[in-house]
Amino acid sequence: MAGSLNKVTLIGNLGRDPEIRNTSDGKEVASFSIATTEAWKDKISGERKEKTEWHRIVVFKEGLVGIVKNYVKKGSKLYIEGQLQTRKWVDNNGQERYTTEVVLQGFNASLILLDGKSGTFSDTNTNMPDFDNSELDDEIPF
Repeated sequence: MAGSLNKVTLIGNLGRDPEIRNTSDGKEVASFSIATTEAWKDKISGERKEKTEWHRIVVFKEGLVGIVKNYVKKGSKLYIEGQLQTRKWVDNNGQERYTTEVVLQGFNASLILLDGKSGTFSDTNTNMPDFDNSELDDEIPF
């Protein structure tokens, strides 16, 4: 049986400040939308064209929520790695609706600030203990 992969990588800008809310068990969740823009030159008219797509991002990873809460704001440029998830919900008129989001949770989630406040934040480096490498032997054995 062949494996599968659900991974999304985006670089874009926030359209507005992130929203931070709490789940029923008290954990914080961050949500925001980022825009990605594709630009090209029209072959017939020579005119520059653009197309912008909006992507809904939801961050469940505790360390990354803290980074979003403290450093991310409207206009921030971000590199995002997460997974696509579609959820079903009911609107105010009782209609079933579906929303597809890029979700950052677990050990595959990454968030990199690209707009001046440099930093890489992922579940692989949040809440990691400091490593003392002062006793390592740096000589190559060959």
